[in-house]
Amino acid sequence: MTTRNATSCEWTVTGMDCGSCAGKIRGALERLPGVADVDVALMTERLRLTLDEDQTSRDHVETAVKKLGFGIAPKGGAAPRKGFVLPDGAFSAGATGDAAPAPHTAQDTPAPAEGRAARDLSWYQTGKGRLVIGTGALLVAAWAVKLLASGGIANWAFILATLIGVAPIALRAINAARAGMPFTIEMLMTIAATGALVIGAAEEAALVVFLFAVGEVLEGVAADKARDGIRGLARLVPKTALLEVSGKTREVPAENLKIGQTVLVRPGDRVPADGEVIEGVSGVDESPVTGESVPNLKEPGQPVFAGSINTEAALRVRVTKAAEDNTIARIIRLVEEAESARAPTERFIDRFSRIYMPAVVGLALLVAIVPPLTFAQAWDTWVYRALALLLIGCPCALVISVPASIASALSAGARRGLLMKGGAVIEAAARTTQVAFDKTGTLTLGRPRITDIVPISGSQAEVLSLAAGIEAGSSHPLAEAILSRAEADGVATLPASGARALPGKGAEAMVGDGLAWVGSPRFAEAAGVFDDAARQTAATLEDEGKTVVAVFRPDRLVGLLALRDEPRPDAGDAVRQLKALGIGAVMLTGDNARTAAAISQALGMDHRAELMPEDKVAAIREMTAGARVMMVGDGINDAPALATAHVGVAMGSGTDVALETADAALLRNRVTDVAGTIRLSRAAMANIRQNVAIALGLKGVFLVTTVLGVTGLWLAILADTGATVLVTLNALRLLAYNPEKEA
Repeated sequence: MTTRNATSCEWTVTGMDCGSCAGKIRGALERLPGVADVDVALMTERLRLTLDEDQTSRDHVETAVKKLGFGIAPKGGAAPRKGFVLPDGAFSAGATGDAAPAPHTAQDTPAPAEGRAARDLSWYQTGKGRLVIGTGALLVAAWAVKLLASGGIANWAFILATLIGVAPIALRAINAARAGMPFTIEMLMTIAATGALVIGAAEEAALVVFLFAVGEVLEGVAADKARDGIRGLARLVPKTALLEVSGKTREVPAENLKIGQTVLVRPGDRVPADGEVIEGVSGVDESPVTGESVPNLKEPGQPVFAGSINTEAALRVRVTKAAEDNTIARIIRLVEEAESARAPTERFIDRFSRIYMPAVVGLALLVAIVPPLTFAQAWDTWVYRALALLLIGCPCALVISVPASIASALSAGARRGLLMKGGAVIEAAARTTQVAFDKTGTLTLGRPRITDIVPISGSQAEVLSLAAGIEAGSSHPLAEAILSRAEADGVATLPASGARALPGKGAEAMVGDGLAWVGSPRFAEAAGVFDDAARQTAATLEDEGKTVVAVFRPDRLVGLLALRDEPRPDAGDAVRQLKALGIGAVMLTGDNARTAAAISQALGMDHRAELMPEDKVAAIREMTAGARVMMVGDGINDAPALATAHVGVAMGSGTDVALETADAALLRNRVTDVAGTIRLSRAAMANIRQNVAIALGLKGVFLVTTVLGVTGLWLAILADTGATVLVTLNALRLLAYNPEKEA
C-alpha cells in the first residue's frame, strides 16, 4: 500500500527486447514497499509507477532495474542501453556503452560513449554485440585447441569458454531470483549450460551460450526496428524555426516557440509548430500528420500542423500550441499511452505464460528422473533431454507476440491518420459488426447552406434578420449557415440578449420586446404556431433532403428556412466498403425523418431520425445487445453515444476533442477511414493469431523432438530465440500494411 505522499514517477528503460523483459521489471518493482501501479511499456521503453519515497527512494528503484541488467534514467535523460545479458557493472562501463533513445532537444549535447544513441552504433559496438564476439571467439579458440591438441585439453577449453560466456547470464539469473522471479530465461540458460558441463557435453554447452548471445542480438535488432515507426513520428517536427521579431527573422529551437509568436515557413520547409496562417497562400502537404497525400490550400485564418510541409509559397504563421501540445506531440503521447491499454488477448497470454514456464520446468524434471528411476534408462541421456526442455520453456516469443503486433498496427495507423488508443481498442474494432454514424459533420460536410427562405408573417429579410439575431454567437453549423447568409445578403442582425441553446430543439433569445426561437418544426408544432400550410411547405422541402427550421415568436410563425448539408464525397463508398466487410451501417440523427430518409437512401444505409442526445444513447444500447457496435461522431455533441458504443470514433483533423475524447480518431475527416480502421484492426488480430501459432507451434514441435532425442541443446535455444525473432519480424509486416486497400 502507498500513502497519500505517493507521487507518479517515470523513467526511460533500455535493453528490453521481449515481453519477458518487461515482466521481470514489473515483477521486481511490485515487490518493493511503497511502489504501486507499475506500468512497463516495451515498445516505447517507458517505466511509470506510483512511488512513496518515504518507503522506497527513486535511487532504490533505479538500482533494482539495473541489477536486472537494464539501463534506466529519469524521463528525458539518456539511459545507458544495457545489453540484455549484461548486468550492471558486470564488465567495464564501455562494455555496455550504447544509450537509450531520449527525446531530442535543442540543448542536447554530445554524450560520452555510454550516452550515444544506440541506433547510431553498429551491432558489434553494443554490449550484446561484444558478448557475441567474445563468446564466439572463445568458441573458435576452443575448437582450434580441439584440432591442434588432445581431446582432454580441448574439453577444458570448452568448459572455460562456457563458464566465461555464462557468467554474466548467471549473475542476472541470481539477481532476478533474489527479486522473486526464479523462472527466467537466464536461470534456465544457466542451469542448462551448467548441467551440460556436468554430464560432459562441454562443447555443446559452449555452442549454446554463443547461440543464446546471437539470438539476443537478433531480438534487439528486431525490437529496435519495431520501435522505429514511433521514433519516426518525433522526427517529423523540425528542430529549428525562423522566428520573426521586429520584422527580422532569426533561427531558434522549435521547442522554444511560445504561443502568439510568428514564424516564417518557406517553401519546402516543415511547419515547426501548430499555428494559424496570418499571411500568404500556399499548398501544404499534411501527409506526415494525417496521411492525406493531396496538399491542402492554406489561406489566412486557416490552421496548420507541426510537421506538415509547405510546398508552394512562403507563409507567416502565428503559433497557437506549445511544442509539447502540438499535434505530433499529442499523437506520440497517444501512441505511447496506447501501449498501456492492453488487449484482452495480451492479458490472457500474460496469465498463461506465468503457468506455462513452471509447467515446462516441472516436465523437464520429470523427464530427467522418471525414465532412469522407472525404466533404468541412462541418466546422462535423459538429463540432457531435460536440459534442452528447459531452454524450450522460455515464453519470450509467446509474450511478445501480441505487443509487437499492436505496436506495429498503432504505428501504421498513426502514419495514415488512423489513431487508436491501444490493443483493447484494436481488438474491439476488429470484432465490429455494426457501425452507427452521426449525420452532421460526419456523413455530411458539416457546412450547411440556406437554400430556401419562406416568409409566413414577414418578408425574407425579416425572417433572416430575426434568425441571425437569435443565433448570433453560436458555433453550431446551422447557426453559422444562417449568419453567413445574412452577411451575404446584407441583412442587419437584430440585437438580442439572453440567447441559449435548447438541446434537441433549437435556440431562443430575447429579441426586441419578446422571446423568439429558431427550432425544429416539431418544436414549433408544440408551441402551437404551425398551421396546415406551414406543415405542407416543410414536408415538401424535407422530401427534397433539406433540413427545415422554423423562426417564430410566441404567437406567430415568422417564416421557414431550408438548409442542405451535402454528404461527404466518400460517404457512399464508405458504406459500400463496410458492407463488403460484412458490417451494417446506420445513421443516427436529430434531423427530421424525411431529410434523414433522403440522405440515407442516397448513401445506401439505414437510418433513425429525430433523435435527442439521450435517444442516440438508447439506440446504441439497443444495438449493443446483439452486435459489436462502433459509433462515429464529431467527438463533442455525440460524446455520450461514443462512450456507450463498444468503440467510439471521432472525426476531426487533429483537434483536441478528436485526439482525446473517443477510443479512436480519424484525422483526415474521411468516412472511408472507418472501414480502413476496421481492416487494420482485423489485420492486426490475424497477425497476432499467426504469432501465437508460430510461438506455440515451434515450441510444441521441439518439445516432442527433444523428448524423443531427435533434437538437442543447440536446436532448443534456436527454438526459443528463433521463435522470438520470427514473431517480431512477422509483426513488422504490419508497418507496411495499407488499410485503404480493399482485399
